[in-house]
Amino acid sequence: MLQQPEDVVQRWEAAWNSADAEALAGLFAEDADFVNVVGLWWHDRDRIREAHAYGFSTIFPGSTITMGTPRVRMIGDRAATVHSKWRLRGQISPDDEPADEREGIFTFVLERREDGWITVAAQNTDIVRGAETHISTGGTRKSVPYRTPR
Repeated sequence: MLQQPEDVVQRWEAAWNSADAEALAGLFAEDADFVNVVGLWWHDRDRIREAHAYGFSTIFPGSTITMGTPRVRMIGDRAATVHSKWRLRGQISPDDEPADEREGIFTFVLERREDGWITVAAQNTDIVRGAETHISTGGTRKSVPYRTPR
């Protein structure tokens, strides 16, 4: 359990940078939900653990994440949202080639329990600089701007 809602950010970073899917999953309630950057939705702690163990071995081996300063919004005294920007280095492509650095924003929803705070939901979003939304055309989805560059 976490002592404060914002502790989730530092603990996420530590678990990720140790490639520790068990510690990462331990931040979540048994029935937690997690939506990743491409919309895959895992509905419990075991699936969150399995998905991240796979990611650490296949997509992100040796990667590092740097989490930003958390922004906490209390929802009454028993719930909170925590947002944090992140930067990721060390992802590899399906061809085993180094990928460029990525950045995004995490949203964590936490619930206060008797012995501390636990994450009940999380959602991870990539930041795509210069884009405002996604568009699907011809079976392909891409990030696009609508405003004229200034």
